[in-house]
Order: sequence, then C-alpha cells, then structure tokens
Amino acid sequence: MIQVCHLTKRFGDFTAVDDVSFTVEPGECVGFLGPNGSGKTTTMRVIAGIFPPSSGTVRVGGYDVRREAGAARRRLGYFPENAPFYPEMSVEEYLAFVARAKRLAAGRRRAHVAGALAACGLAGVRRRLIGKLSKGYRQRVGLSQALLGDPEVLVLDEATSGLDPGQVAEIRELVKSLRGRRTIVFSSHILSEVSQVAGRVVIIDGGRLVAEDSPAGLAARLAGARTLWVRADVAPAELLTAIAGVDGVERAEEVDGRIRLVVADEDVVARVSRRVTQRRWVILELRREELSLEDIFLRLVRDASRAPGGDAREGRP
Repeated sequence: MIQVCHLTKRFGDFTAVDDVSFTVEPGECVGFLGPNGSGKTTTMRVIAGIFPPSSGTVRVGGYDVRREAGAARRRLGYFPENAPFYPEMSVEEYLAFVARAKRLAAGRRRAHVAGALAACGLAGVRRRLIGKLSKGYRQRVGLSQALLGDPEVLVLDEATSGLDPGQVAEIRELVKSLRGRRTIVFSSHILSEVSQVAGRVVIIDGGRLVAEDSPAGLAARLAGARTLWVRADVAPAELLTAIAGVDGVERAEEVDGRIRLVVADEDVVARVSRRVTQRRWVILELRREELSLEDIFLRLVRDASRAPGGDAREGRP
C-alpha cells in the first residue's frame, strides 16, 4: 500500500533523507521512529505529498506521489505533528471546511463529517469551538480530519505529542481501532506506545534507515547472545565462581548482589540451574532479560552513529 524506494530528499546542500526504502502492506500498522533531526518527519511529509522527493520514488496505493499526486492524496489522510487548527471554528465547521478543501462530493460531505465525528468520539463536542477544547480533544479533531474521505492510508506524525497519560491511552485506542481496516504509519516519541500499536517498527537516524522489524525481532537480532540474571542463597562471589565456568556462559559479572550472565543459547539456562542445585543452594532468581523498545531504539541509534560515515551528520541542523 505504501512503497518507499530509494527515497532521498535534499534541501540545498543538506540531505535530510538519504536512500531510504521500506514497504507498508495493506492493513498494516507500522511505527516510524527517529530522534530529532533524523529525517522522520521529512519522510512522512514526502509520503503525504507535502514535499516532492529529490530522487527515488514513493507510491501510495500504487500511485506515484510526484507524478500522480492527486490520485495518491485521495487515498491518504495526514495528521501532521503541528496540525493547523482554526480556534474560532467549531469542530463541525472545521471538518466541513476540510471536507470542502479535500473536494469531497458536496452531497456526501455531511455524511463524511458525521462519520469522522463518530469515529473519534467527537459527536458530543461538535459545536464547541476548537480553541476551547483540551489538547486531547484537539488531537482527536486532528485525527478526525485525516479520516475525512475514508482514506485507505493514514500517516500520523506524533499524534500523542503533548498529551497526558490518559489522553495518550485514548488516542492509542483510537489508532488501534483503525488497524486492519486502514494502512497506518504512526510515529511517536513515546516508544512504549509504538510497541502497543504497531506490529512492525521502522527506525531512521541521520536520514538513513537503521532497522526495520517487529519489536520482538529487533530485540532478538540486537541481543545476539541472551542475558540471564541469577541470584541464590549464597554469597554472590561464591555463586559467580560456581557458574562462570558453565559451558555456554560467555561473560559473567556481579551487579548489585546478582550475577549477570551473557549466554549463547537457551540450553545454558538449564545447565546454570543444575550447577546451582547440585551445590544445594536455593535459586532466588533466574530470569531472562527482555529488551524494551527504548533499549532497542537507543542501541540501534548509538550503533548507527558509530558506523563509518555516522559522524558526518552530527552537525546537521
């Protein structure tokens, strides 16, 4: 549904996006991540048809966003990070204005507005001025305008930005309710939110693609070896000496009274457990360390910055 192929976007001498390629399948919800200045928002604006690509191609629903801009835009709803609201308009008036701007059929505009209001839980505030709404409701208005015209594709840039935890949860549930029925690219600075909404993650840094996979797949690739934490009813130094030599333990260290092991595979868990019980010690803790999406993101971005050529972008604006 979305095909980004060797996308490059330059502004004068500055390359904001550098040879980025990825695909979003129909009905898929993909999280799009990147630190400030990474090229994430620029990429989303190219997909939405705001910026033309300098080179490469972007297709939405099979239509090239540069050569077939009108057809591509009719299939896409865009919620920018700083959505342009008109505070003096009511919610209903604003959506009617956007419906006209999108050139929806005059006879269907009222139905489209009513559908967007219902989908985003705005029917009860449809006559309220946007300037009088809470930030959470304004974000709902931004999402509702993106839904006008019943687009197949949604590009949502920082839809939860500036919201309190309760409001974030509300927007997250709205986005989750749209999965499957629409193809969604969803960016957020709250990484845990992305993992709850998106089945796959695309990470960009320095204008370049760093990684793409499911959160679990990224964790497995990144971890390589597995990390175990072990604690028993014995002095940590004695426990460390006993299990450091177990076959398959690649590294062992004491951390705050516990033993951290880097092991080659799952079979080592059983061997470590046997070694401890053979000495008649009681295991108080034996668990695998799970990488959070935050851990994955930070490690991938750090590794990308250390790669050859990575330092050249540290001074980007």
